[in-house]
Amino acid sequence: MFRALPFGSKLGLRTGGKAARTDARRRTNGSTAGNGAANGAYAEAEEQDPHAIGADGWLTAYDIKKSYRKRMVVKGVSLAVGRGESVGLLGPNGAGKTTVFYMITGLVPADDGRITIDGANVTHLPMYQRARLGIGYLPQEASIFRGLTVEQNIMAVLELVEPNKKKRKEQLDSLLEEFTITRLRKSPSMALSGGERRRCEIARALASRPSFMLLDEPFAGIDPIAVGDIQQLVRHLTERGIGVLITDHNVRETLSLIDRAYIIYDGQVLTQGKPSEIIANEDVRRVYLGDMFVNTR
Repeated sequence: MFRALPFGSKLGLRTGGKAARTDARRRTNGSTAGNGAANGAYAEAEEQDPHAIGADGWLTAYDIKKSYRKRMVVKGVSLAVGRGESVGLLGPNGAGKTTVFYMITGLVPADDGRITIDGANVTHLPMYQRARLGIGYLPQEASIFRGLTVEQNIMAVLELVEPNKKKRKEQLDSLLEEFTITRLRKSPSMALSGGERRRCEIARALASRPSFMLLDEPFAGIDPIAVGDIQQLVRHLTERGIGVLITDHNVRETLSLIDRAYIIYDGQVLTQGKPSEIIANEDVRRVYLGDMFVNTR
């Protein structure tokens, strides 16, 4: 279904440039000075496990919190996503998982805690600056530019990141081929099927060279026949070395795809682990999956 092109090496691309990460560290150095206790706890945790918190090659959140009208909806959540793995952020409705997800993307500001990309503190950076440092985001709603063709959709991003016209054309052709949508390059985006649209959206997202991709409800509102296509898209991303964080209400489809999951309950991490461990966990079954849940993985 996908062409396994050596995209990064062939076109000289890199994800999450070192210069950009260094610049982010300079901009954000000391930006959380008012959160002394949180920073101290973060430093202690980083010493204990530097590979999982704040290290190069990881997207991390440590002890992030959020309140609305004095009601704390996220009570100190920590998680990590490594490059090349898919991680689920799951939990019952109202548990706080969507708020956690949006704090990581930058859509919602965190009240406390720390978020890092490849070791750079991005807690107080807006969404567009996080994107420059390596975060790609696909919302639940269709995000394709409806008035443009497939190739124009992808080129709109390439023009922002690649100044050389010849290289832009090479990268466009490579992405179209990689996602098997070359035949659709001149097609208006409004005429695409759901699966074709998602391919175009992901190809466009990859044009910005992300290290991590955040997928918001990728299985929502799609036909059963398209579920396998979405799962293959996610696997393709991880095979490319991109870390994927997924939040979705379709727990069965998500657990059959991911490497690990965090279960959020009452604004906290109830547990984390491999899908088999999540399914076997009595607390998860009690508050989320139910006793009758069976995964077909």
